[in-house]
Amino acid sequence: MASANLLQSLDYSVLQQCMHCGMCLPTCPTYVETKMERNSPRGRISLMRAVADGDLQVTKALSDEMYYCLGCLACQTACPAGVNYAELFETARAEVEQAQVDDGMQRGFWRWLSLNVIFMRPWLLRLIGRVLHVYQSTGLDALMRRLRFFGLMPPSLKKLEPQTPKIAEHFSDDLIWPEEKPKQDRGYRVGLLTGCIQDLAFSNINRDTADVLLANGCEVITPRSQSCCGSLHAHNGELELARELARRQIDSFDLDSLDAIITNAGGCGSHLKTYGHLLHDDPFYAGKAKQWDKKVKDIHEWLVQIRFRKPTAGAGVSEVTYHESCHLCHGQKVVSQPRQILASIPGLTFKELPESNWCCGSAGIYNITQPEQSQKLLTRKVENLRQAGVPVVATSNPGCHLQLANGLRACSSHPCQEVTQPVTLLAQAYRAEQSAQGGGVS
Repeated sequence: MASANLLQSLDYSVLQQCMHCGMCLPTCPTYVETKMERNSPRGRISLMRAVADGDLQVTKALSDEMYYCLGCLACQTACPAGVNYAELFETARAEVEQAQVDDGMQRGFWRWLSLNVIFMRPWLLRLIGRVLHVYQSTGLDALMRRLRFFGLMPPSLKKLEPQTPKIAEHFSDDLIWPEEKPKQDRGYRVGLLTGCIQDLAFSNINRDTADVLLANGCEVITPRSQSCCGSLHAHNGELELARELARRQIDSFDLDSLDAIITNAGGCGSHLKTYGHLLHDDPFYAGKAKQWDKKVKDIHEWLVQIRFRKPTAGAGVSEVTYHESCHLCHGQKVVSQPRQILASIPGLTFKELPESNWCCGSAGIYNITQPEQSQKLLTRKVENLRQAGVPVVATSNPGCHLQLANGLRACSSHPCQEVTQPVTLLAQAYRAEQSAQGGGVS
């Protein structure tokens, strides 16, 4: 067994910050589900501290507990002591992976295939996307369902098949030029991150993001074939791979020439802002990573910061509600900005969603690794959307987008039938405005 010392190597004050006050308990989806102390943030922190103190061995039970946690970071928002749960959570998962206490053959294979192979090779991820698009667009997927082919697959894979995202016909590199200039330049030059799943399934939202930036006077730089940001790896205990991807991402952009680096995915953005910590021991990249952190901005955060231009036309939608991506609101503290953008669109009535910042159950690959708990959270979210009673929900993370769409697809009579994103509605409003004036978006 490999030595387990990652939690011991943490600054001990980080482990001591938790006051065990219990403010996090009602905000933790897993504690609310089970009412068991070990399933709460403070319970998990106690386990981590016991490992660091040498009072507890890293076991399969500890691994199960760390992977039962969603990593939604709602506890960070509630914590009066400012505990950095994100750092503890990632370190604890790296600890259990290093200890190899949960290394079954099937789990090991899928982790290796996804984390070490597919998401480390952008060309391979896009090739798989191309194949999936052909499979879906030719109707072969529907034929396989009619033939009950998926009944031959293991139950876990059979359940995943309906959740396969619809792959876009064109990826971001086909839709966005490497450099695009606005018609009215306000002097901003920004880099645009295209993401992985966002690039394959929601490249249109990347195009919307570029259009919104152009409409606000920003020159947009979009490097070709960008790598994964590494959030998937960091959240699943593969910190060395996450560091390698962070270095690649930094090298993709000319930091000195850019005012900001824009992300439109809440989960990715939360991780992208921590490269400074991730690479603080790297003698070559530590300085660059600090510079990177200062320049990474969520699209909503950036638009409000530069006092975005309010559109004069509507977006073709009359009512909308908003589901908050956990890592956008709890991780990045970007809460009011998406609402300000939605409120700026003429003719659009915004209605708050009950428990808008309660996790939808997507949580990276949580809906794959913990399907039962994920479904409970999705059912709760869908019921809240029913109470909101509006036809459209906006969110700002590809994982949440897919999870909500899957949940609503299973409810044919549900009042909410469309999932979109705030930046898409703003782009639609700008296009309607320019169409009325007989011109292009920028």
